[in-house]
Amino acid sequence: MRALHVVALIALLCATVEPRPAAQGGGARGGRGPGRGRAGEELVPTALLSERNLKPGDFPTLRSTTGYVYAWEDVHALGFLTNNLIVITSDGVLVADGQGTPEATKKMVDAIALLTPQPIKYVVVCSEHGDHTGGNDAFPATATFISSPLSQANLARQAKRVPTVTVADRRVLKMGDTEIQILNSGRSHTGGDLEVYLPREKVLFTSESFSSHIFPSMANAYPSEWIETVKKLQQIDATFVVPGHGFLDPVPNMTREMAEFEKALEYVVGEAGRVHQTGVAVEEGLKQVNWGPYAKWSMAERNGPPAFRRVYDELDGKLKN
Repeated sequence: MRALHVVALIALLCATVEPRPAAQGGGARGGRGPGRGRAGEELVPTALLSERNLKPGDFPTLRSTTGYVYAWEDVHALGFLTNNLIVITSDGVLVADGQGTPEATKKMVDAIALLTPQPIKYVVVCSEHGDHTGGNDAFPATATFISSPLSQANLARQAKRVPTVTVADRRVLKMGDTEIQILNSGRSHTGGDLEVYLPREKVLFTSESFSSHIFPSMANAYPSEWIETVKKLQQIDATFVVPGHGFLDPVPNMTREMAEFEKALEYVVGEAGRVHQTGVAVEEGLKQVNWGPYAKWSMAERNGPPAFRRVYDELDGKLKN
């Protein structure tokens, strides 16, 4: 396994605490290495490792938001980060989302074992997509999987580890003295996204309902509803916001990034709607669409056309309720 890099996120956010030592042998990389920066420091607005002088070998990284709530970062095949939430309690461990392969997820499972003897008790499937569930076989067989009802049904057709517990609205878990809220805030990136919130610690894991500085990926989305979901998430009293994809930057950056992501959603829906109103067919409309400032966002060339087609489908009443 590559050396595991453990960084205190508090140090990144406040620039007052030195990086924690590595949980596994090998030198830990500090929160102020290439592409990381101090709180308030200008960072390259991107989701791509290459644009911040980072390499796949710099990951995976484990970041502590408090003494026992961690964010795990590893590299997606497309060159940005896939993030997970790890909550360690006296009554076991909860993990929100996995990685895309058993090998990548096992690295996270092994890292958890270095942090605590407590077993992984719950795995919350916040996103049903393969880059978050493809490695679920690496979780212990005793773990209980939780998802939305729609994701449960979809995973039953495509995955070995099918969730046995579902959350249609909100579920509160009490693990030791830690309260963990599992939220179904509305349809967004898919029809079954969930989020995880720790009210005492003020940590919010959004999974793919919010990805930092990545052009909205709407191939399976509900575009107009996604805007409303992100508005709801912004009303949550959260200090630490962990996106499904993208960098974990200092706190002010992350709150701004989620607000900017909402603006990106509104712009994409509005611009596709403007073209739709002209009456042109979808493929012709793709030649006319102007993504404005969001054309420079990471993955815009890849995600723009499916987003445009998805908004057309929504406006034409073709999306499933």
